[in-house]
Order: sequence, then C-alpha cells, then structure tokens
Amino acid sequence: MFSVERMALRRQLEAWLEEDLGTGDVTTAFTIPAGHTSKGIIHAKDDGVIAGLPVAEAVFEVVDAELQFKALVSDGDVVKRGTILAEVEGSTHSILMGERLALNLLQRLSGIATKTSSFVQAIEGLSAKLVDTRKTTPGHRALEKYAVRVGGGFNHRFGLYDAVMIKDNHIKGAGGIQAAVERAREQIPYTMKIEVETESLAQVREAIQAGADIIMLDNMDDAAMKAAVQLIREEGPHIRIEASGGVTLDTIRGKALSGVDVISVGALTYSFAALDISLDLNAKKEG
Repeated sequence: MFSVERMALRRQLEAWLEEDLGTGDVTTAFTIPAGHTSKGIIHAKDDGVIAGLPVAEAVFEVVDAELQFKALVSDGDVVKRGTILAEVEGSTHSILMGERLALNLLQRLSGIATKTSSFVQAIEGLSAKLVDTRKTTPGHRALEKYAVRVGGGFNHRFGLYDAVMIKDNHIKGAGGIQAAVERAREQIPYTMKIEVETESLAQVREAIQAGADIIMLDNMDDAAMKAAVQLIREEGPHIRIEASGGVTLDTIRGKALSGVDVISVGALTYSFAALDISLDLNAKKEG
C-alpha cells in the first residue's frame, strides 16, 4: 500500500473511531482498572476467505501504537470455522476501544472476498474475468474493491473520473450513442477508454459504428448476448465486451460461455453476508 493510501486510510480510521468512541469508552473505563493488560484472540466463526487483516492491525495502531498485533493467517487464505486469525496484545482498554471497528471492517471485507471467490469459482476454466462496480458503501470503496481483489476478482473503474461510461441516461441526454461518443472523444485524454452500455443489437451496432472501446451488454438473455458477442467480434474485434445486469451465481457461467471478456457484478459489494468473526480476551494480570 502506497504511503498516500496509508495516510488516507488512517484519516478514515480516525473518523470512524471518533464516531464510535465520542468522549470515551465509558463501560471499559468504569469496569476495568487502568493498566490492565490482555491478549485478544481474533477467530473465525464461519468458513470463508479472509480479507482485511492489515486494516484491523491499522485500527489498533491508531488506537494505541503500543499494542502488538500478530496476524496468524494472510489475506486471501481460505479458513475454517474456529481458525485463529490474529492476536492483539497490550492495554485492555485500548483493545476494547478498537475491537468493534476492527471486527466490523474485517467481517465486511472477508464477506466480500468470500462472495467474490464463489463467483470466481463458478466461471473457473473460462476466459471471462469477474469485476466489481461502483455500487460500494460510501467511504469504503477502496477497501471493498481491495476485498474483491483478495477474493480473486478484478476492479472496474474506481469512480466517475477514470473512465467514460455512457449509460442510458447519458444516451438520452446526448441525443444518441453516436453523439455521446463523439463529444466524449473530443475532450478526453487519448489514454482514456470509452464504454457504452447497450440493451439491444441495434444499440450494439450503433456503439460499434461510434467507435466505442468497450461495449457493455446490459440485462440481455444468453441467446441475445451470444448474438451480440458474435456481431462485435466480426465488426469490431478490438472492442472489449462486458456483461452486466442482475448476474447471479446461477447465471454467471452462462454469461461467461457467451464469449464476453468481463462480467460485472454489483452484488459483490452491496449484497453480501459479513463473515462472523469474534475477538475474545485471554486476560493477563493487572499491570
């Protein structure tokens, strides 16, 4: 992780901790003596793919730089229920102040990585790649897209700034695919790609003629998608093809068999089950 990314993460963690702690952890302050030390054991209560251990470590570091965090598995590891993932040792007050945020992030990122892995397995052996979307939790995009990569997927664009994606409302506002692509092409850097969302073979033909770099086949059934792929391969072999729209574990392999290059699945980051992960204290004597 680049230093700039670490700095940005630290600022986010500080804000999230402030949201949780406010003026302080009153329960811990009023029940546990100052100077008390413990070892916290972080363990999985579900089977799944782990993602976010460096983030959990960063949480505890922000809370108290003297806490000692030791990861016992690595991000990307597939674990069974009961696996000890990490240990954190030091001030009991500090461990409990960071516990909830560390676990929240670790559980969510591991849930995303686990779901991503299941989709990757569903298209194993085929050439199509699985990618995410911008349907992420506000403030968590970089972390959630990291979790997708840990799970074996790839990232789509990070925001509105790094690629042109002409969707249905842009097409309506511009007066057609041709006009939208022409206006974008006149103004973007030559290194930037233009993707056009299409819903029919007629729109696919228009996107090819307009000079799109990537064509998205949105909410097409398998037969229509195969026909669209064949058309693009014949008339625009350089064009990358993306399948999108309501893709599930049951339907993704059919999409991949159509010959598309990538399949985008928004559910990876907006509809997932957080992995159940807990922290238990193994108390040591008071300091």
